Amino acid sequence: MNRFLKNTLILLMFVFMGCKATAQKFTSHAVKNGETLESIAKRYGVSQTTLLTYNKEIKKGQDLRANTILVIPVTSNTVRPSTNITGKTSDTIPAHEEPIGFTSHKVRRKETLFGIAKRYNITEDDIKRYNRVLYASQLEKKMVLRIPKFRRVKPGEEIIEEDFEVYTVAPKETRWSVAHKYGVTIDSMLVLNPDLSKTSDYLREGQELRMPRLPGSTIPDQETQLFVSYTVPAKMNFYRLEQEFGVKSEEIVRLNPEITEQGGLKEGMVIRIPQVKRDPGEINTDNYNFYEVKPKQTVFSLTRKLGVDYKDLLALNPDLQEGLKAGMVLKLPKDQTGDFEVRNSLVLDKINLLDSIDVANRPKLMFLLPFRLDRLNLSDREEVEEAIFKRTDVKLSLGLYSGALIALDSIAELGISVDVKTFDNQLDLVKTKEILLRESLTDVNAVIGPLDLASLKEVAVRAAQYQVPVIAPIPANSNISLNNVFFSYTSDALLRKKMIDYVAGEKTNQNIIIIADSVNAVVRDSLLSRFPEAKVAEVKEEEKNIGVNIDKLKLLLSKKTENWVFLETDNFRLASSVSSILNSFQNALLDPLDEEKISLRMFTTNRGKAFENDVISSAHLSNLNFTYPSVYREPQKNSFTERYTRRFGEFPDRYAVRGFDMTFDLLLKLAYKNNLMEVSKLIGETGYTGNKFSYEKDFASGYFNQSSYIMSYDEMRLKEVEN
Repeated sequence: MNRFLKNTLILLMFVFMGCKATAQKFTSHAVKNGETLESIAKRYGVSQTTLLTYNKEIKKGQDLRANTILVIPVTSNTVRPSTNITGKTSDTIPAHEEPIGFTSHKVRRKETLFGIAKRYNITEDDIKRYNRVLYASQLEKKMVLRIPKFRRVKPGEEIIEEDFEVYTVAPKETRWSVAHKYGVTIDSMLVLNPDLSKTSDYLREGQELRMPRLPGSTIPDQETQLFVSYTVPAKMNFYRLEQEFGVKSEEIVRLNPEITEQGGLKEGMVIRIPQVKRDPGEINTDNYNFYEVKPKQTVFSLTRKLGVDYKDLLALNPDLQEGLKAGMVLKLPKDQTGDFEVRNSLVLDKINLLDSIDVANRPKLMFLLPFRLDRLNLSDREEVEEAIFKRTDVKLSLGLYSGALIALDSIAELGISVDVKTFDNQLDLVKTKEILLRESLTDVNAVIGPLDLASLKEVAVRAAQYQVPVIAPIPANSNISLNNVFFSYTSDALLRKKMIDYVAGEKTNQNIIIIADSVNAVVRDSLLSRFPEAKVAEVKEEEKNIGVNIDKLKLLLSKKTENWVFLETDNFRLASSVSSILNSFQNALLDPLDEEKISLRMFTTNRGKAFENDVISSAHLSNLNFTYPSVYREPQKNSFTERYTRRFGEFPDRYAVRGFDMTFDLLLKLAYKNNLMEVSKLIGETGYTGNKFSYEKDFASGYFNQSSYIMSYDEMRLKEVEN
């Protein structure tokens, strides 16, 4: 203790010492045979570097594949037109200009007048002027509207094609499934839809997205057909097209009005050929998982990772026949297994963060923890020592921070420099606000803490303005509902679910008994819902006593099969009493005349303080093979524990282990990509000395850790159970 206290005081003495925008606009370009990056850049008046920036699937010096859709930023020297039904383009409509023609539009479910006007680059008044019924009634599904077309290109100006359409998100679709449909990368999708959240992958049913129209398409309505884009070669005619694709010439002309407008098929024209029918929403999270191809991946490494033959992968993703490209979105069968983790139908790579760090990254962290220097008299050693052991907030803060210091040392050895600022918020909201007013969060990569909910919420609100993530180091109420909070402790509800899932997966013919007090009635009902055949033992609850009737409990036991007993309580007296009773039953005879002995195993879905009380016998728990879910496992002797012991003179407690694991995980992710929210989309589960992390974004609030352990007592030791 003396050495630890000495190091702590040194730590506390030094910790607090000097320690006009505009939206970019875009057009798209379907690559034609023979075109190069240089020729396209010259045509649109942009640099090759700019094209590479917005189209990460292409590389400098690489030949461009015909019909690849490129996103082109519109410069001040470029005429930015918009597509109408004829495939021609236009700029701003003069007031009351007479239309040069009309097209029709069939209203779809959830469409709005504003959305339709935006799609055709006209005003709502333009639509109403030629659909007078809208002056008296609301827009309705299947209503057919007359959409005016205007001539908007000034003489002498170059016409630049802008082939976009509005796509309406179907149920259970994700960014990856939509990107797969259109054959574009997620990066291109984000460029075209800058309003999409940068912190969440959520898509809402009915949400409208701006997506590149398939090359050759001039049909504005969202089709339920699959099309192939085809560049017309020299001397091609309709007869040869019919023979090659099995499609009547009338259908080709109907789908490609520009053929009529330009006087027939022309060499180099990109047209749309119908391929096969598909149901809307076929490509969704019910049917497929999705994988985004990473740079430098090969077909061999990809098929090995995904556990699928190339032939089968090609059948699901025909675009693969034209080569594997970084950023491509591939679909996989829902039941496909391999060397990967799936989260929300997205296949995540198992990335070794230690081998993936970028030493150019220099993370900046801020710690806000209640060290309570305002309550510690540093000149009185005994008083400080007593405060450290008696004050939970001080003990927890020092434990977390001492572990974090070892993490900072460890990451420094890997070549990563970290800027750290640490503050004592004194467990006080006023003090927290004072710190935030004084310190800027603009260049901070993450904030760890505070511990009190009021201060945590205040920090999260302030940090959200700068998209700075805030890590909740201890269990926190998720009603904070802020998109930038990372809840590092797995919730009790998820732990309970994982425990029940584990038991359900292991169960064969065991006799299940539930013992739950009134406080845990909801848990009892959840167990009965999953195990309807389970028996329930009555808990007798009195003002000063709580327990179960031994004789009645014995009647519920089976001598023919193993008895699995769920004990759900927050009362240490009930936990002690029941574990003692069950231990007395273990390997006993129900009847002296029987030869079969009772076999018991005890479970709980929440090992709270009731099971940590000193009155609970560890021998009883071990004898009952007591099994429970946990966010934490006891650390084994490793480089962290050795380094911690050398520095602080004692073995790390669970808070110090937590501080190391949480901070080292955060630093490795920031060293991989200096944006925690982006990294959380790419990285699956990570595990360290005593904690695991797998953050999943919840649309309504923040990022929640999904990881946990199933722990079990065995021969007086705790061990992790495979789950």
